Amino acid sequence: MRNYIKINSIVLLLVIATSCMAQNTTIYMIGDSTMANKKDPEINPEHGWGQVLQQYFKADAIIDNRAVNGRSSRSFIAENRWDSILKTLKKGDYVFIQFGHNDQKEKSPDRYTNPHVTYRHNLIKFVEETRKKGATPVLFSSIVRRNFNEEGTLIDTHGEYPVETRLVALEYKVPFIDLQYFTERLEESYGVEGSKKLHLHFAAGENAYYKEAKADDTHLSALGANEVAKLAILELKKKVPGLSRFIK
Repeated sequence: MRNYIKINSIVLLLVIATSCMAQNTTIYMIGDSTMANKKDPEINPEHGWGQVLQQYFKADAIIDNRAVNGRSSRSFIAENRWDSILKTLKKGDYVFIQFGHNDQKEKSPDRYTNPHVTYRHNLIKFVEETRKKGATPVLFSSIVRRNFNEEGTLIDTHGEYPVETRLVALEYKVPFIDLQYFTERLEESYGVEGSKKLHLHFAAGENAYYKEAKADDTHLSALGANEVAKLAILELKKKVPGLSRFIK
């Protein structure tokens, strides 16, 4: 009898544990290299802002970062990366959507999208299919490139893509985090020289990970990734109230 009770207790605990695991909220991230996880994170200076996001959330919200280097909204769909998310996306989950950097690659037909046509429709696809699953989409404009001119003015490189993201968010009533605006302010606050720390600037031999000198104004350092993640968190608290209980 005691063994029977003990077995039942163990089964009950396993059922409760499984139920709790099933209730975990998953935050899927889809986007490009500025968001993606990087290999060799212990020694690699490059970080995506999605790579560092989990530390700002409690354990009952799981960051599932599906962003991939070099992907646009077109190639992310064409490679069935979006379909793989739809298979496990469930009610109560979230999808963070940030494309644009590679959608503007006109010499790459497998990635390029017209901002007002295919790019727009791809964003709408992500939004509508997320909602059909009972999950919540969140649209992000692209982070800026460190592109200062000779006078020290930060010049935009994204054209109409952030505008179209904003328009889709307005039309479909989707929470919108304007990372373009907030990262512009971030870059400017660090200044022309100081903002190099947000990215990957190394003289030859300065960093063991790179054989040669590095001057990358698009991708983020660990500092840059965390600064962007903090900006995202502050805005998520305001724009997506349902996420507040998961944020540390």
